[in-house]
Amino acid sequence: MTAVPTAPGHPAREQSDDGTGQAPVVIVCRSCRLDRSQDETPRAGALLVEATRRASEGSGVMVKEVGCLGNCNRGGSAAILHHGTWSYVFGDLAPENGPDLVAGAKLLANSEDGFMPYRARPDALKRGLIARIPSFAHLPDLS
Repeated sequence: MTAVPTAPGHPAREQSDDGTGQAPVVIVCRSCRLDRSQDETPRAGALLVEATRRASEGSGVMVKEVGCLGNCNRGGSAAILHHGTWSYVFGDLAPENGPDLVAGAKLLANSEDGFMPYRARPDALKRGLIARIPSFAHLPDLS
């Protein structure tokens, strides 16, 4: 597998405790609402960000927030990324799923084949899968 260079400050440059020197990253949509017909404050997405950050303390998992992941019909939404592995997008998450996202990030970081093992995932990550996206290293050679 070829190393992909990253810019200084890029999440993949952060250190982790998984032995790779690359930290897994959970990206959480802060603007998600559980009920799209209501404009609750604080939004469920912001609560999920905070719950995920609390759960990640001392875990080696980085948590980043974004304004919108564009998965509004199945919010709360989050993505889990790790250098050289497949990336995952999840929906139908609630604030109490913060620890599940951290557990999923650790599973992905410790994966030998670049996939998050289905049977080991927390239930919220089994039923909430929206997409799995290959890394460049997992794409077939098109030349």
